[in-house]
Amino acid sequence: MKVSFITLLGIESYGSILQTLATQKKLEEYADNVEVINCVQNERIADAVRGRRNPIKIAIALFAYACYKKNYCKFKKRYLNLSSNKYRTERDFESFPNNSDAYFTGSDQIWNIGCVSSMFYKARFLGFLPKESRKFAYSSSFGNDIVDDADVAKSKMFIEQFEKISVRESGGIKILTEQYGYQGAIRLVDPTLAMPPEFWRNYAPKPKLRNKYILIFTLSKDKNIDRYANKISEITGVPLVRICVNPYQLTGPGKKLFFPTYFKFITLIDNAEFVVTDSFHGTAFAMNLNTEPIAILPKGRRGRLSDFLKLVGNEHRIISDFNDFDVLNRPTDFENANRVLAQERVRVDEFLGSVFQSVEGSKL
Repeated sequence: MKVSFITLLGIESYGSILQTLATQKKLEEYADNVEVINCVQNERIADAVRGRRNPIKIAIALFAYACYKKNYCKFKKRYLNLSSNKYRTERDFESFPNNSDAYFTGSDQIWNIGCVSSMFYKARFLGFLPKESRKFAYSSSFGNDIVDDADVAKSKMFIEQFEKISVRESGGIKILTEQYGYQGAIRLVDPTLAMPPEFWRNYAPKPKLRNKYILIFTLSKDKNIDRYANKISEITGVPLVRICVNPYQLTGPGKKLFFPTYFKFITLIDNAEFVVTDSFHGTAFAMNLNTEPIAILPKGRRGRLSDFLKLVGNEHRIISDFNDFDVLNRPTDFENANRVLAQERVRVDEFLGSVFQSVEGSKL
């Protein structure tokens, strides 16, 4: 059986790339041919320097872009089964071969209209496929608690064509039920969490940092986080190590690691004492690998992170403000988190099992 899936491929994000691998590997447990639709984004150098005028900042941005492209191109060539055809615009999908038995969309913020270029609006809902194609959503995310009415109106006809939908957050169920009128969707964990710790450790290289460290992995440009991390380091006596994916992070505290590879990212989280992060995937990997997260709710993106920590019974790992150092005295209940995630992996397999059973059944 052949299946194809579309996701946010090529986004400068560790979580985005690693969830693509996790989705591919999970689907390969059910199908002998799994193809990632090669929907190309962020390939232009112009995108990396847009809005920058300072020559130094432009040079740093270009260097960061080159590091990202080197990591990404090497990774996708070795680990992802990409379609031979590339799709750079919606028009390119007009010649899509439509030769798979089933199609998936997901995960990450695939249905967050404001997340990436509107160039692939229809594609993210599999709107380029005929109505009769077998369409499913695997742990898709809207990335928000509500969708603009205009976007609902544009995407409703595509949502109605999905046979089964699973979303990553409980808020997604509410959006589908109340705004789209779609019944029967279920919540499933992110594909990175559907894979156990052993899966990720099999890919992760051996650690090079021999001493204890606190890892900083943030997406927001917020000096308060830097000051907070510094204070945590002072209290614990453990030095900071920072993953830098943007030029401005080079001026922040801690030992700088500029664009470590995707699997080094896993090693860094796995071996840290704490992970200070405002990232969903930063928190998810920390929890999955049993490393203490210190979770900072990002502005405008609070639901995804808090929804996950509530699911695993560890909301107390969210700091209430930048004076909340008591988080060091609120240890993560990893026993409960591991139990919940094990149960969630069973739910993922039940969902996908039912999907593939229905596809196989229709071929008989």
